[in-house]
Amino acid sequence: MVKHIVMFRLIDFPTPEEKQEKLVEIKTKLEALIDKIDVLRKINVGFNINPAETWDLILITELDTLEDVAVYANHPEHVEVAKNVIGPVKADRACVDYEY
Repeated sequence: MVKHIVMFRLIDFPTPEEKQEKLVEIKTKLEALIDKIDVLRKINVGFNINPAETWDLILITELDTLEDVAVYANHPEHVEVAKNVIGPVKADRACVDYEY
């Protein structure tokens, strides 16, 4: 099994409410991928509650193989979310994939 973990830092928003609204939209769209991409075994999105840290959101997915991570990453439903929902508000991204 492979855990695919991605952290995102978002751009600055005019208000905290607008940022929270976007975080909820990203979470909803990403977690909906479980029903659309067969190779996904689990998916969870969480928000950083520690204001002393710089990352805003974490995505944790479980897949069978690293090849399945590539299938997931290139799946049209994932690409749509990454490009059109996350892309316009993404300031930075970090990723780790590991076997367990």
